[in-house]
Amino acid sequence: MDTTTAQSPQAASTRRTGWSLSRRLGTAGVTLVVVVALWHVLTAVTGFISPARFATPAEVWGALQQIAGDGYSNGRLHQHVLRSVLLVTMGFTFAASVGVVLGLAMGASRRVEAFVNPIFLVLRPIPPLAWIPLAIVWLGLGDAAKMMVIFVSAFVPSVINSYTGVRQIDKPLFEAAAMLDVTGWRYWREVLIPGALPSIFTGLRLSLQASWTTLVAAELVGAITGLGQILNQAAQDIYPAMILVGMISVAICGWAMTAALAWIERRAMPWRTLQ
Repeated sequence: MDTTTAQSPQAASTRRTGWSLSRRLGTAGVTLVVVVALWHVLTAVTGFISPARFATPAEVWGALQQIAGDGYSNGRLHQHVLRSVLLVTMGFTFAASVGVVLGLAMGASRRVEAFVNPIFLVLRPIPPLAWIPLAIVWLGLGDAAKMMVIFVSAFVPSVINSYTGVRQIDKPLFEAAAMLDVTGWRYWREVLIPGALPSIFTGLRLSLQASWTTLVAAELVGAITGLGQILNQAAQDIYPAMILVGMISVAICGWAMTAALAWIERRAMPWRTLQ
């Protein structure tokens, strides 16, 4: 008698996902070690790259200890990180909320698209950084101006991808919804949002990336604390090691928020993990 227990697709998928994650982490660790070793050789050992232009790993470690312990540019590292993460989170959340709803509405209604699209097409080509002077004039040099610029940069990808997601939903799904008289909020909850969800999350990832890019640029002007302020002050002090500390901090924060968004995406679309 065969006593072998059949494994469910969910269990098999979980095992494959765990194995894949372990391999990715292992590969990333090896790559990081190789990059740091090559960096050390090119700067500290051979001098092929002048340490005056690109700091050595030891100098970056010293700068990290300095800003984490004694502080630099009006704050310690955790204070700079918290300020930047807070601004990105608030600006991104507001922009994503408004942008996704507007994109879904434009995709679902020809009337909404006809009304909003001309205005959107006029504003879309304007680079987000071009709004910085106007944001300063309107809101001053405080956090409100930075959040406005982040909103502008994150808003456009959210709208475009949400709109595209609705337009890519299979036509038979709309026909079935009409036949079953699915209307109102139920129509949004059961048809529009699930059908457009993959494209929505693509837009959110792009919006998050744009938020970090814009924040660093906005903090170069008029910021008291923040990762952009670290970069600005270190450039004025001609301090390459601290510049790299700021850049690495931005990269880690951006990666962590992207990973959090990916976690939310997996929870929102569990069926994709089974593919």
